[in-house]
Amino acid sequence: MYLITYVDRVNIGTAASAIRSELALSNTQLGLVFSAFAYPYLLFQVSGGWVGDRFGPRATLFACGLIWATATILTGLAGSLTTLFLVRVLLGVGEGATFPVATRAMQYWVPAGRRGFAQGITHAFARFGNAVTPPIVAWLIALVTWRGSFVVLGSTSLVWVVLWVWYFRDNPADHPRITQEELARLATGATPVAARPEVPWASLTRRMLPVTVVYFCYGWTLWVYLNWLPLFFLNEYGLNLSRSALFSSAVFFGGVVGDLLGGTISDAILHRTGNLLRARRDVVVAGFVASGLCLVPIFLTRDLRVIVVSLGAAFFFAEIVIGPMWSIPMDIAGRYSGTAAGLMNTGSAAAAIVSPLAFGYVTDLTGNWHLPFAGSLALLGLGAVLAFTMHPERAFTGQSSEVFASRGRT
Repeated sequence: MYLITYVDRVNIGTAASAIRSELALSNTQLGLVFSAFAYPYLLFQVSGGWVGDRFGPRATLFACGLIWATATILTGLAGSLTTLFLVRVLLGVGEGATFPVATRAMQYWVPAGRRGFAQGITHAFARFGNAVTPPIVAWLIALVTWRGSFVVLGSTSLVWVVLWVWYFRDNPADHPRITQEELARLATGATPVAARPEVPWASLTRRMLPVTVVYFCYGWTLWVYLNWLPLFFLNEYGLNLSRSALFSSAVFFGGVVGDLLGGTISDAILHRTGNLLRARRDVVVAGFVASGLCLVPIFLTRDLRVIVVSLGAAFFFAEIVIGPMWSIPMDIAGRYSGTAAGLMNTGSAAAAIVSPLAFGYVTDLTGNWHLPFAGSLALLGLGAVLAFTMHPERAFTGQSSEVFASRGRT
């Protein structure tokens, strides 16, 4: 699911050149289209996470998948700036709840000591989606035009929807293939979804606010990469669509490795020390600092090889923070983890609105495709500082303590 959602989310970045030409769009208008996804994505983070907590991941993600698959197919039928904007809004409606609800699913299916790895590997597949999308979309455009590429990718999403609702169960004990040994390892004390906990909104929002702000700092850079990277290589270095797609793919592969490594490192530190601050916060701080340092060379040279290595390394270190960051809602909020994850991802969703608009406006105003990365550099530094306000080691007091009885165990 993580891979497919990102393919459907970032495919427009590779198709943007053809879309901009056919619909006669400026970079600012294109930035508006990129940001359209993020408005409902922002709104549905918390409400979608709450629906997942209340009605269960199986039904929620089934509905979400139907919506985003339909939106992807409809993108291929858009004939104007307005219709293109509206179908991207619909895509954001479908995908808005997916990651918070998936986190809710992991709450019962993943032992506490493996949460970093679980979040790392699923987000690694999201970044793998980033990496493979540019060449796949470029190939599909050559084969069936940019419009046909969206129809093909949306139809693929529908296949996942059917497989998901057929195979997944909210409660591990309800799955026909689960064993008693596996159930014994799931020390989260899973309870039936029918319990439907009432969410203490005000206190949970306050508790998650520092995490949300830190995730905004990360999200700014993420959305710069996802929306603008193919056009950056195409416009700044005069590459054709195929070469631009390949260079973008090379950069995104750094994120795949970063996601896997970050989650693994976070869990290893937790197993060795039992200290959630070291396992989560310290890994996040290191990732932000290293990513910012790796971005510096893009302002000092126009050598394409150096630029690709610099962007790839910066993305690698930025993605190291994903495993620990997405583990924090589970560490803090237990059975409210879907809602808490939605609150955290609201930060990235807000960045998804502002970041592409800012990038498009700056490039239209200055003609400089390097300059917007200065915002990423500043926010990575800010995120490293603000990470010290997060406290994953402090259990949210608005819930039963038994959820946390097994924290730190495998």
